[in-house]
Amino acid sequence: MKPRSNTIEPMASPPQSLDELNARIVKCERCPRLREHCVNIAAVRRRAYADWEYWGRPVPSFGDPEARVLALGLAPGAHGSNRTGRPFTGDGSGDFLYPVLHEAGFASQPRGVSREDGMKLTDLWITSVARCAPPGNKPTPEELRNCTPWLDAEMGLLRNLRVVVCLGRIAFDGLLGWAQRTGVIVSRSGYAFRHGAEYTLPNGLAVIASYHPSLQNTNTGKLTRAMFLAVFKRARELANKVGGIPPLRQNKIAGSGHGTSPAPQATKRGKEHEKAYT
Repeated sequence: MKPRSNTIEPMASPPQSLDELNARIVKCERCPRLREHCVNIAAVRRRAYADWEYWGRPVPSFGDPEARVLALGLAPGAHGSNRTGRPFTGDGSGDFLYPVLHEAGFASQPRGVSREDGMKLTDLWITSVARCAPPGNKPTPEELRNCTPWLDAEMGLLRNLRVVVCLGRIAFDGLLGWAQRTGVIVSRSGYAFRHGAEYTLPNGLAVIASYHPSLQNTNTGKLTRAMFLAVFKRARELANKVGGIPPLRQNKIAGSGHGTSPAPQATKRGKEHEKAYT
């Protein structure tokens, strides 16, 4: 049996555009367990989708390349994104997410059913920390590590990014992992996941934590539409509030890391949200 590795395999050459990144993601074969699972799901199918030709491959990101806001999720759903080939499309999580994005002004329509439904995002990019649907919705730590180069490259290509909305604890941890790998933060100490919590990273990037719009959270009332809408309205507010050069573009101009940056700052509003939603 091949021993597990904690090392992250770097890309031979970084992609030069988000389109190139997505093209590479779709061809990824790094995780045999995930690829086998996705292919099997696509072959067997659910009875309700028997007439569908499942996507069955790693799911590319979706949205506006000039986005100032990033929605970072966990992984594709077996009969959602793994079927349709687009993030949060075709399952309960997407049925909860897209109406909120539409009301907040990020999505052109309130319902997403397929890649050909005409959906367009404005000022928002959607991605995830894992690109293949995992068994039981639980990717292994090694599988999450295998996907980190995609997120690292993606963050660098979103030139106007100002705000990241982390959908769930694993997405939140994934963003902090990116921040550590790139020298934006030294430690994760002080960054606690709570719905509505806000942080400003030392490079100026705003982060909002949110519960994931899974059926487990939405059907039980742990995450309500009002709570979720407030998150994305706040994301737009923060994107409009932050002035000057976008944080990630500023980093490239400066040409230096932020390894000696100060401790994380939670905004007053973020603390109020923590109290309200914990």
